[in-house]
Amino acid sequence: KLTIRQAADDQHRLFTALKKIYTKKWISTGASKGGMTATYYERFHPKDMDGVVAYVAPNEADNADDSAYNRFFEKVGTKKCRDLLKGMQREGLVRRAPMERLLTRQVAENGWTFDSVGSLEKAYEAAVLGLPWVFWQYSGTEQCDAIPADPSKLSHRKLFAALNELSSLAGASDQGLEDFVPYYYQAGTELGAPVLDVPSHLKDLARYGDLPPRSYVPRDIPMTFKPKAMADVDRWVQDKANRMLFVNGQWDPWGAKPFRLGKGAKDSHVLVAPKMNHGADISMLSKKEQALATAKVQKWAGVAPASVLKDASKAKPLAAYNARLDNRDAQRERMLPPMAP
Repeated sequence: KLTIRQAADDQHRLFTALKKIYTKKWISTGASKGGMTATYYERFHPKDMDGVVAYVAPNEADNADDSAYNRFFEKVGTKKCRDLLKGMQREGLVRRAPMERLLTRQVAENGWTFDSVGSLEKAYEAAVLGLPWVFWQYSGTEQCDAIPADPSKLSHRKLFAALNELSSLAGASDQGLEDFVPYYYQAGTELGAPVLDVPSHLKDLARYGDLPPRSYVPRDIPMTFKPKAMADVDRWVQDKANRMLFVNGQWDPWGAKPFRLGKGAKDSHVLVAPKMNHGADISMLSKKEQALATAKVQKWAGVAPASVLKDASKAKPLAAYNARLDNRDAQRERMLPPMAP
C-alpha cells in the first residue's frame, strides 16, 4: 500500500490538522528521499505549501535508461581518484575468495543473514560494484589520498579493512537492509532505481552484476513496477512547478538524473553546489546562488527583510547556525546499504 500518492495524502491530512494551529506560511523540505517526498507532496497537493526546498532529490523518471549514471562515473572528480577506486574494486574481486572468507567470519560473529539478497557472495559483489557510488555520494576528492594506491601489496586483512571502510561489505545483510526495505519497495514499484552496467575493468570478474531493488526486499512482499508514476511527477514538475527550489551536488551520483524545469514552471530554480556530494545544501552554493536561494525561501516564508525584497543579493540567514537542529546525522548516512538515497 506504500505509494507516492498515499504518502502525499497522509502529509495533506497532517497539514490540514496542523494548519489550524500553525497559521502562518508553510515550506516543505527534505534531503534525498525526503526531497523526493516533498516534491511528490507538492505534485498532488500544490495548494498546501507556500514553497518547497528539495535537497539532492533523485528523479528516476526514465527507469529503463541509466546511461546518465554511467557517464557520470566516467567524469566525476579527478582521473587519479577514479583510477584509485577502480584499483580497489578490481583487487576486491581478484581476491574475492579470501575476502569472502573474512566476511563470513564477521557475519558469523554478528549473526547476520542474507536471505533477501540471496547469498553472502551476492552481497559482497554488490558492495564492491557500489564502491564508487558510495564514495562519491558521501566523500570527495579530499578523501582520495586515503585510498590505497597499490592494493595488490596489501595483506588480505588490510585489503578487507580498506574495502569495508569504503563500502560496508555487509550492507546488504538482512539486518543492514531492515530500515530501508520501505525505500527499496518503493524503488521497485514506483520510484525506479539505478541499475548500472558492469564497468569494463570488472567485466571479466563480476558474476552477478548490479542488483535491482527486488533483490533487497523479502520475497514474501509482492512487487510490480509502475513506470507511469514517476513520469507523471516529472512532467508535473517541468510544466507546473511553482515556488520550488531544487539543490543538488555536482559530484553526487544521484544528481546525474535531477529534476528539471520546463517553460511552465514559475518562480522555481534548480541549483548545483560545485564539487559537493549528497550532503549539498544552500550554504554550499556559489555566493550568488546562495543569496538567490536564501531570498526565495525568506520571501516564500513571508519573513524577508525590506532590504531583501528590494535586492535579493542582500539575502543572508536570519538565524545563526544551530548544531543540534541544523546538522544532519552523517554517521547514520554512512551506514546506508549500496545506492540508497
